Amino acid sequence: MLHEMKVSGLTIDPASNTPIVILKSVQGKQSLPIWIGILEATAIATELEKVRFARPMTHDLFKNFIDMLEIRISKVEVCDLKDNTFFAQIHFSFGSESRNMDARPSDAIALALRADCPIFVDDVVLRKSKELHGDPEASDKADQGIKWREYLKKLSPEDFGKYEM
Repeated sequence: MLHEMKVSGLTIDPASNTPIVILKSVQGKQSLPIWIGILEATAIATELEKVRFARPMTHDLFKNFIDMLEIRISKVEVCDLKDNTFFAQIHFSFGSESRNMDARPSDAIALALRADCPIFVDDVVLRKSKELHGDPEASDKADQGIKWREYLKKLSPEDFGKYEM
């Protein structure tokens, strides 16, 4: 089953200084944090804030290109999680043909925001993510590692702040 999600915000992992995009279910209380690259976080943040540049950035350029070719993105789907890596598909159509292509979730989300299309997450991903993050075991057994584990366990989706440019 697919769950429609919205970008709830962006934040920074304080331990690694890595950006995290937070997806939150439209209908339920599920949320999904996905660690992403700084360039993709910037692409997502600029679209969320409707920042426009004099010349198109990569995701804007790609969106302009598909518009010129009359390709319609119908949805993006975060479809799997393997070995701590998320996988996504971009579903699109042109003429009478429908296709999909593999993408990194961060790129798919940046494009979905520009195309104003829905973002979905598969049940499998939500389940695997909970297994991954449900009861984290601190690999760092020192006091600092244990404190970090306890901090993460107490976080709720509302605790995640918006990434500021």
